[in-house]
Amino acid sequence: MPRSPLLLPGAGADGVLRRRGSVLERLLHIGGQPVLVRAAYSAGRSRVLLGAWGPSRERCTIALARMRFAFGVDDDLGEFSRRFQWDPLIGRAIRAVPGLRPARRPEPFEALAWAICEQLIEFSRAVAIERRIVARLGPRTPGTQLRDLPSAATLASTAPALLESFDLAARRALALRAAAREVAAGRIDLDCAEHERGWRRLRAIPEIGAWTVESLALNGQGRHDQVPAGDLGLRKLVGRLLSGDPRQRAPEADVREFFAPYAPWSGLAATFALRGAVTRPVRAGTRP
Repeated sequence: MPRSPLLLPGAGADGVLRRRGSVLERLLHIGGQPVLVRAAYSAGRSRVLLGAWGPSRERCTIALARMRFAFGVDDDLGEFSRRFQWDPLIGRAIRAVPGLRPARRPEPFEALAWAICEQLIEFSRAVAIERRIVARLGPRTPGTQLRDLPSAATLASTAPALLESFDLAARRALALRAAAREVAAGRIDLDCAEHERGWRRLRAIPEIGAWTVESLALNGQGRHDQVPAGDLGLRKLVGRLLSGDPRQRAPEADVREFFAPYAPWSGLAATFALRGAVTRPVRAGTRP
C-alpha cells in the first residue's frame, strides 16, 4: 500500500467522488467502459488501499494508475520537504500535513473543463454548475449512483445554449465546447509530454487565459512548477504578506514572483501556503 496523501474533506463536491466513511468511490470510463475505483484510507497507518472493478484487468490497471496520480501517492517530494520544512511560510504546513497534495483530477481534461467552469466566479456557484453538467451529461453505470464527467467528445457536441442553462456564462460555454472539440479531435493532446504545445493552442481559444492553463497544469498534468496565479486565495495571501493590508490583492505577476524561490515546486508551495495561512509578513523560500 502506498503512502497516502491528504484526502481532502471537500472531495466529491461536483458529484463524481463519493465518500462512505473512510472509503472514497469514483467511476471512471476507460476506453468507453466503466470502471469503479475505491480508495480505503487508514489514518492510523497513513496508508491508502486502492481497488478497481471493471470489464478487464487492463482497464482496471489504467483506472488505478489514474487514481494514483489524482491522489499523488507516487510523488516523491522528499527533497521538497527537506529543503522547505523550516521555511517561515510553508514549513509549519509541511511538518503538520506532509501528505498534502494539490487537488488533482485523474484525467487532464477534467481539470481543464472544471477550470473553465470556475473562472471568475464563487467556488460554490462553480460547483453547482459542475454538478448540473455531471447530472445531465455524465455517463452512469447501472447499479450505482455514481456518475463520471462527460467526455471531451460529449461536450464537443453539446449545444452552448444547454451549457448556459446550467448557469455557465455564454462566453465560457463557447470556450468549454471549443476546448472539448480541440481535445476530442486530437489537435490538443493533454497527455503528451510536451505540455507547453497544448497550452499554446488552448491560449488561442477566447476566454482561456493563464489561470485556466496553470490550473490544468497543476491539477491535471502534475506540474508542481505551475502556480495558478489568478487564484483569489493566492492573490489575497500574497497581497497581505507583501503589504500588511488584509484587503490587498496582489497582481498575478507578483504571485508568480513570490513563489519563484520554491522552483521547481512553486505550485506545490502555493498549495502548502494556502493550507498554512501565515498572517505575518515573510520572505518566501528562506529559512528562519
